[in-house]
Amino acid sequence: MSNIIVLGAQWGDEGKGKVVDLFSDRFNIVARYQGGHNAGHTVYIGEQKYVLKLIPSGILRPGIQAVIGNGVVIDPAALLEEIKTLESLGVPVKGNLFISNRAHVIFPFHRLVEKMSEARENRIPIGTTSRGIGPAYEDKIGRRGIRIADMLDSGGFRLLFDTLAEDKQLLAATFKIEDTIDYPRIFEQYQEFASLVKPMVCDTAKLLNDAIAAGKSILFEGAQGTMLDIDHGTYPFVTSSSAAAGGACTGTGVAPTRIDGIVGVSKAYITRVGSGPFPSESLDEMGERIRKAGNEFGAVTGRPRRCGWFDAPLLRYTATVNGFDSLIMTKLDVLDELDEIPVCVAYRIDGQETSEMPATFRGMQAIKPVYRKLPGWRTSTRGVSDFGALPEAARKYLAFLEEQTGVEIGCVSTGPERNETIIRSGSKLEAFFSGK
Repeated sequence: MSNIIVLGAQWGDEGKGKVVDLFSDRFNIVARYQGGHNAGHTVYIGEQKYVLKLIPSGILRPGIQAVIGNGVVIDPAALLEEIKTLESLGVPVKGNLFISNRAHVIFPFHRLVEKMSEARENRIPIGTTSRGIGPAYEDKIGRRGIRIADMLDSGGFRLLFDTLAEDKQLLAATFKIEDTIDYPRIFEQYQEFASLVKPMVCDTAKLLNDAIAAGKSILFEGAQGTMLDIDHGTYPFVTSSSAAAGGACTGTGVAPTRIDGIVGVSKAYITRVGSGPFPSESLDEMGERIRKAGNEFGAVTGRPRRCGWFDAPLLRYTATVNGFDSLIMTKLDVLDELDEIPVCVAYRIDGQETSEMPATFRGMQAIKPVYRKLPGWRTSTRGVSDFGALPEAARKYLAFLEEQTGVEIGCVSTGPERNETIIRSGSKLEAFFSGK
């Protein structure tokens, strides 16, 4: 039985939703460990499209338990709407979804604080989704946040809410924010939300550890990607939580010694959403071509993603931070029509090549990428499910990426649907996902 972490190896949007959905039937539980409803996972099953924001992708598999861990911040209104949408599509959520009583709660005034922060003079705009994620994490770290368990405590909730609401009202007044917020109505709404989510709430750390003790297997699902990790990403253009593999332990209450493997998900090229440095970004018509071919628009926001070429130094860095045992390469088919494919193989700063990832965003902006161009294959790989059936140039491209990153590519995705996937025989990944 294996307990595996699956997370993004780039700036997010790598196709983790499909990956988790694909492999979740080989596990007993799928657990989400960080982020909020700013992170969307899109899964296609036949003609049906599912967009998941808070609920782990494993919910789409019958009999698989889905867990929202303590490291996630939860907007109850968004969660209940997601549950309603999934159940309208025939997905049985209640009875299969378990929510940590220690997860922190997002309130409407968190969105106001985020908009205010983004608009401040001399503030570096991060390009957030304005869903209140960052301010909720700020309150968590500031030890003034409200958790799901607090929301369910009718007596204690009133005092905690009033204190937090007063704090936000003072902040709004200080910055002359005139938005009218009906705090009494919000309190009433959240009392209603509490009664609706209560049957799904429990101590999920106990649930997960009891499951491991009973010999069950867990797939830990990350949101965003490593380069958006609050500590290891392109700070300050990052998310507000620990998106890297270490976050799986702090975000669920499962010890590192219980983790058997770590799998990174990477596109065969690279994208990012929002502001921030992007060394291998393609700002010419090729970037637009990739965007159209890959339908590179945010699952939650609809924002167009910035597109560029595979960045091997970046992947080497995220492999080091996470300790990847294997990589899942997605969207290979997006490159099918290209005559040649550039790959960033090194960074040059001030004329000197470096093997280190700059710590500051200014350092990253100074990077001049060094490219190696590989021949394209100019034929469709869409839906190919056998590695040997890939064009020779495509196999050579993947082999080159393995050589450059130092990590095996154990799986290749050739389309958005479950069956458009190649699992390489003899890989570590095949061993991890060999069954419950």
